[in-house]
Amino acid sequence: MHLLKSLPLALLLSATALPAAIAETSGPVYGWIEKGLIQPENIPVKIKLDTGALTSSLDAKDLQRFERDGDEWVRFNVELTDGDTGKLVDSPFERRVVRNVKVRGAGGAERRPVVMMQICIGKRIYDEEFSLKNRSKMNYPVLIGRRTLGRLGLVDVSRTFTVDPKCARSNAAR
Repeated sequence: MHLLKSLPLALLLSATALPAAIAETSGPVYGWIEKGLIQPENIPVKIKLDTGALTSSLDAKDLQRFERDGDEWVRFNVELTDGDTGKLVDSPFERRVVRNVKVRGAGGAERRPVVMMQICIGKRIYDEEFSLKNRSKMNYPVLIGRRTLGRLGLVDVSRTFTVDPKCARSNAAR
């Protein structure tokens, strides 16, 4: 009975300790939607910080697989609307495929290539694996998965656009 009387007090104390713990973190607290820059081209993108995805994902159009020097490569276009200017940005990329993932969804299973890309979030550049998929029907062209979120920091799901991307080449996070 004594335990039940002290439970509300314990809950109150833990609830007030949480904001203090968040304030003590060494980095910023990110919103569930942020702005980022694909590097080194400085292509502005809206990114969704997605705890439901393990691997990050990038909207890739006109995906073509090919071989170069015995390795599997992929050629694709990134088409995005610049959030600041409203202009369509269409950038071609070629990347070596580091692995392939099998993704299961409501429409069945598919095999997607995974490539290394750099993205600026806040003041840091992250070298990350991105699975490539035409995401034109999705609201956000870039999803940042748990592999990156673990190094990024805290995410407050009630907030959006908490930091602007401002990276220098020397800020690469590995």
